[in-house]
Amino acid sequence: MTLALLGLYLAVTGVLLPRRMAGSARLQARPVLGATLWLALMASFTVALVLAAHHALEPAAHEPAGLLGLLPHLEPAGPVVPHTHGWWLPAAAGAVLTVVLTAVGARAGRARQRHRAVLDVVAVRDRRWGALVLEHAHPTVYCLPGRRSRVVLSRGALRLLDERQLAAAVAHEHGHIRGRHHLFRLPADTFALLLGPLPLARLGRSEVALLLEMAADDAALATVSRGELASALCALAASGTAPGGSLGAASTGVLARVRRLARPGSRGPRQLAGRLAVSALPVLPYLLACAPHP
Repeated sequence: MTLALLGLYLAVTGVLLPRRMAGSARLQARPVLGATLWLALMASFTVALVLAAHHALEPAAHEPAGLLGLLPHLEPAGPVVPHTHGWWLPAAAGAVLTVVLTAVGARAGRARQRHRAVLDVVAVRDRRWGALVLEHAHPTVYCLPGRRSRVVLSRGALRLLDERQLAAAVAHEHGHIRGRHHLFRLPADTFALLLGPLPLARLGRSEVALLLEMAADDAALATVSRGELASALCALAASGTAPGGSLGAASTGVLARVRRLARPGSRGPRQLAGRLAVSALPVLPYLLACAPHP
């Protein structure tokens, strides 16, 4: 019963919910909360997967009461078998996840460090924009997040964009840096690396990236108009992707972001409801399958 319940939960969180959540205008209305919900769903799926594997490998080790164990008048028939084996599988899974997460983060950090070292040699600081200017004809605007963050403008971008468009693009990049958006992308990238074909991994990675771009757009709107930001995104859309480890102003979901900027501001899920969902999702598999019998 426990294994079947966990299998159903894995199907819902790994396949059904991601397909319903992808492109949600409600999540896009509060993009930081939306990105956090995606990450919480990934954490919840991981917990459920480990629990399902544990119960499949050691079916006689522990037969929990599940949610029924929380209800004193609906106790399951029969005694609960005491837990006799160590939780070696969850411990091993946690160790693997930690190693992979650390490796992905270290690789991105090294890429940023190498690129930062090159920029410090070949780029020129522009005090007016608070950015490094790269002598390159290709128009691009991006940032290198982290402790020694950098905002980078190419000479092509300076020629292509007018003053207000440049202000919008730079404000967008500062939004990424202040929001520490690279830290949000790290677990999504790790989850996708481990479970790439799964809809939750494939859609979650792209949705988190898009929502973080929208969050940076919202941060930029504190100093520029929607039209100025949208025009800057359209002008930079043909510039291609940003370098590895960086976050580019026009490298992800430009069309969806411009459409969002063209819509009147709308409110997404209530902050309290969203935060409760974020808090509950990672522990929900445990409540479903492993709640202690009173």
